[in-house]
Amino acid sequence: MTTDSVLHDRRRNRGTAFTLEQRAELGITGRLPSAVESLDQQAARAYAQLQKQPSDLQKYVYLNAVHNRNQVLYFKLLTDHLSELLPVVYDPTVGQAIKQWSDTFRDSRAIYVSIDRPDDIEASFKSLGLGPDDVDLIVVSDAQEILGIGDWGVNGTDISIGKLAVYTAAAGIDPDRVIAVNLDVGTDNEQLLNKPDYLGNRHARVSGERYDDLVDRYLQTAARLFPNALLHFEDFGPSNARRILVGNADKYRIFNDDMQGTGAIVMSAAFSGLRITGGRWADQRLVVFGAGTAGTGMADQIHAAMVRDGASPEEAARNIWLIDKRGLVTDDMAGLPDYQQPYARPRSEVSSWAQGEIDLLTTIKQVKPTILIGTSTVPGAFTQEVVRALADGVERPILLPLSNPTSQIEVMPSDALRWSDGRALVASGIPVAPIEYNGVTYTIGQANNALLYPGLGLGTIVSGAKHVTDNMLLAAAEAVASQVDVSAPGAALLPPVENLRASSASVAVAVARAAEKDGVATQSHENLIQAVQDAMWQPVYPSDDVMPAEKEQS
Repeated sequence: MTTDSVLHDRRRNRGTAFTLEQRAELGITGRLPSAVESLDQQAARAYAQLQKQPSDLQKYVYLNAVHNRNQVLYFKLLTDHLSELLPVVYDPTVGQAIKQWSDTFRDSRAIYVSIDRPDDIEASFKSLGLGPDDVDLIVVSDAQEILGIGDWGVNGTDISIGKLAVYTAAAGIDPDRVIAVNLDVGTDNEQLLNKPDYLGNRHARVSGERYDDLVDRYLQTAARLFPNALLHFEDFGPSNARRILVGNADKYRIFNDDMQGTGAIVMSAAFSGLRITGGRWADQRLVVFGAGTAGTGMADQIHAAMVRDGASPEEAARNIWLIDKRGLVTDDMAGLPDYQQPYARPRSEVSSWAQGEIDLLTTIKQVKPTILIGTSTVPGAFTQEVVRALADGVERPILLPLSNPTSQIEVMPSDALRWSDGRALVASGIPVAPIEYNGVTYTIGQANNALLYPGLGLGTIVSGAKHVTDNMLLAAAEAVASQVDVSAPGAALLPPVENLRASSASVAVAVARAAEKDGVATQSHENLIQAVQDAMWQPVYPSDDVMPAEKEQS
């Protein structure tokens, strides 16, 4: 080990915060300027440097360099400026970084699992030098559906790394106890395959039995080597995502944020809306416009809430209508995905509504939904006529246009309020400034998964839950909703992200209690609130003078 290795170890490096005594002990005397700074002073300088970056992408690159150099300083920056930097380290800026990932590759903090070398999975994990009790969380992606930009193969690695960064900044998941994984199964992105510097497998995306075998081996190996880890799946293609989750939810501690997390944050907005309307879950009528994995995952979560409120599973399914690019989903459609089938309407039930395809407006007029969700990425799909029909059907409809970015949103919240005469209860998938309408200031909450999944993960870890149950997801959704006061006119349905760490702690407590109630918790705590606080890693330098042992870990 060279004497200056500590300066190149992001976990141990403190840079100018090393005392003169520590520098002597570590053999790095004279390798740093004379000044000894506090972490706060370092963070102030780094933030000033960050502010000088000319674009969000350059800020992303700068922060990545800080992360590679000094992990504590990176998370200090992120935690202190979380609401500002969340869109920089994750969506939408990470999408730009992913497109350039192979071009700008320098190093990696991930594990790569190749479909061409499935026997390497165990060796890849073991290269980290981590034991069975050393890992709390693994985020894996095959990068087939990255943030609306599609298939980016191995370039999608940063989606797993970015997700872990949010887990740590928002909920204090220890960054030394997490692993990012890319499943490289090839790519159908011809732009990547034709680039000389692309770093992934140079063949079309593999599907079918070989793909399923790889996922099975990954799950078996990860669960065996790290039996306490939550296995988070991110940005898988729609059919794969649902199949993997449904087939393995009872076998492993598995979570899919695109399906379960997105569905749960929508539940949070709906919980808040029902506190305003006074309605019961069992009485709701839901229309989902955009019936892919995310939209159907939302339907699944609302279906679970209806059942919990007293509806039978069949009754709950009858109160949900899905609309995809072929119109209202009906049971006579050829090739219906398995995830849509439970909600397909009998053709005989709706044959009188229209000849052929049944569109959104017709469905709204017939159903009179209490909740309308948009996950279609069809800009302007919720027209003035649609919104007026929605408001004609019920007094206070819950309207959630969730597609993003702004160019793909179904309706701008300002238009939705105007067309509904201020009666629609609106949350959106994009950040929106407060809106003035008829003398009322409306605050539009953003349905940002970061409000929910970090706390859900923390609660799962603290409780040692064997599985992520529907009740744990519902508990997380209720905990998020409880953080907003909906009594004032124009109040937001969802909280802001400014106090995300405190919010995540509250969510974690609720999730851990639900895990215990469901009988899936393996750890109990005399004081659960304190246990959650104790579990939250803080971005501070250790107070002792002994440097932590160096770990050979990516």
